[in-house]
Amino acid sequence: MSTDLHLTPLLAPLEEAIAQLGDTWRPDDPAYRADVLRQTMTSLSYACFAYFHADAEHPDWAPLWNPVYTLQPNPDDIYLQSPIRGDLTYRVSGNRGTCRILSFTTQRALSGTVDEMPRPSGHNEVDDADLGLAPGEDFEVIFSARRPAGYTGRWAPIDPEARGMIVRYRSYDWLNEVDPVLSIECLDPVPPKPRLTPDDIVSRIGEMARFPARKTRLYYPMQNGVKERVGFNVFEPVRMPGALAKQVYWPACFQFDPDEALIIETELPPDRPYWNIQLNDPLFNALEYVYRLSSTNGHYARASADGKLRAVIALTDPGVPNWLDPAGYTEGGIYGRWYDCSSAPTPTITRVKLAALRDHLPADTPVVTPEQRAEELRQRVRACQRRRRW
Repeated sequence: MSTDLHLTPLLAPLEEAIAQLGDTWRPDDPAYRADVLRQTMTSLSYACFAYFHADAEHPDWAPLWNPVYTLQPNPDDIYLQSPIRGDLTYRVSGNRGTCRILSFTTQRALSGTVDEMPRPSGHNEVDDADLGLAPGEDFEVIFSARRPAGYTGRWAPIDPEARGMIVRYRSYDWLNEVDPVLSIECLDPVPPKPRLTPDDIVSRIGEMARFPARKTRLYYPMQNGVKERVGFNVFEPVRMPGALAKQVYWPACFQFDPDEALIIETELPPDRPYWNIQLNDPLFNALEYVYRLSSTNGHYARASADGKLRAVIALTDPGVPNWLDPAGYTEGGIYGRWYDCSSAPTPTITRVKLAALRDHLPADTPVVTPEQRAEELRQRVRACQRRRRW
């Protein structure tokens, strides 16, 4: 290998991500181009964890989507990932915490590391209910292709082809629920974690540079597909292969004018362990959710007196419950989730003039004052910052 190493040729594949601008909704809009540049850099920053942080013989949790907002991470979730290998045995141990849901998903490849959408890997998903974990409990689970001989403790199967594990700490009450504390260990005899060779480093930098383009090629079609099939302001419920099996998603693409608002209305399932709704930008990234009220869930949302949920998307505070702040965007994506619910109703979206919003809401819809909204946002900022997203 040449000792004359330069980053410029190694990073050339980043331009492939910029070339994906043609697959966005407004290829000629300078703001869209800037968003694509930002998305490319955030994906690259995450790729450092994907390629340099750990390996399957020396697993370790790394932050997944939360710090960079790509792939519309659920604001209620803290995502972690670690490389694993299906022919090895792992122990995950620690404390369950009191978050709403703790889940483990194994995949044949982690998102963005191959030129195909991640697919299920055999028995690819378990959550705290499947494992019988009580809130606040100390525990350990063995993950392996086969149950170890003579082992009678908690065990979860992984496919022999598994290459990555994703963990979700899903919270309802961000301020008061306690996130889990977990470790992951490989139980097979392995050598010490090696120093990387120059060839290893160059190869991994090359994979990092290809990572943003792989992600855009895989995930732009998801949001674009909703728009092409059903247009704007229409929900298209779906169960996603490779995603959480207990979860029904309800995506839509939103669009409105600055002097308008969108009213999202839905029945709520009688039995609803968890549900939420969030707003995304047109490139399938989560909108700012620490300092903006761009999402809500079953803990924070207020149902109307008739039992329905009504949420309002508007550029400025409409003074009603369940405002979803689009953070300056007048178009983008919506994702809702029904997790393990007894039904999966499909919400509707109504486009109205903001000045006439209350004409389209129940007469008893409360007024949310600027002071109440400011306190709501203060509580959100504190709660989100106290969770470990990095």
